[in-house]
Amino acid sequence: MKQSDTRIITFFKKYGFLFSWLRWFYPKAKGVPLHFLMYCFISQKIFRINGAVQWPVHFTSRVLYHKNISIGNNSVPGLAGGCYIQARNGIVIGHNVWTGPGVGLISSNHDMNNYALHSKKQPIIIGDNVWLGMNVVVLPGIKIGDNVVVGANSVVTKNIPSNVVAAGNPLKVLFDKALYKGVDYSKL
Repeated sequence: MKQSDTRIITFFKKYGFLFSWLRWFYPKAKGVPLHFLMYCFISQKIFRINGAVQWPVHFTSRVLYHKNISIGNNSVPGLAGGCYIQARNGIVIGHNVWTGPGVGLISSNHDMNNYALHSKKQPIIIGDNVWLGMNVVVLPGIKIGDNVVVGANSVVTKNIPSNVVAAGNPLKVLFDKALYKGVDYSKL
């Protein structure tokens, strides 16, 4: 971590109470550190880029049908730059889910026989403690278990069980992963 990043985090730990009003603008950002809220505030809440979304989203990311997205504590889909999140059929995101830059969560495809229509599928469901690496694409109706890491540039075309590391195009489970040892954000 750069020294300037450490200073910013230290500043928000010491003087965070002065910025607690930011939480009013981000009601679904429970557990998310204040410096992420401050980082996105001007572009999102003043310039209205993804302005209706109730969690912090990077100004280069795009969130469509945000009302069809359910997120858990400390989950910030779209916080990294260049993400595309389309929730026409719904997306359910668990606690402590992080996305790298360029991630695509696509819950609906166009109908193959009429491109003006969208196909009906089950929602995308992502469990707790999941990390989606850079440029991961998750297709409609996919279920990702708890405690999963998906490697960069992977295309998720089938369900992923819990406690694994997976990568590739098409995606393959590489190996089992030890249980998550970080903070339990479901308790917030």
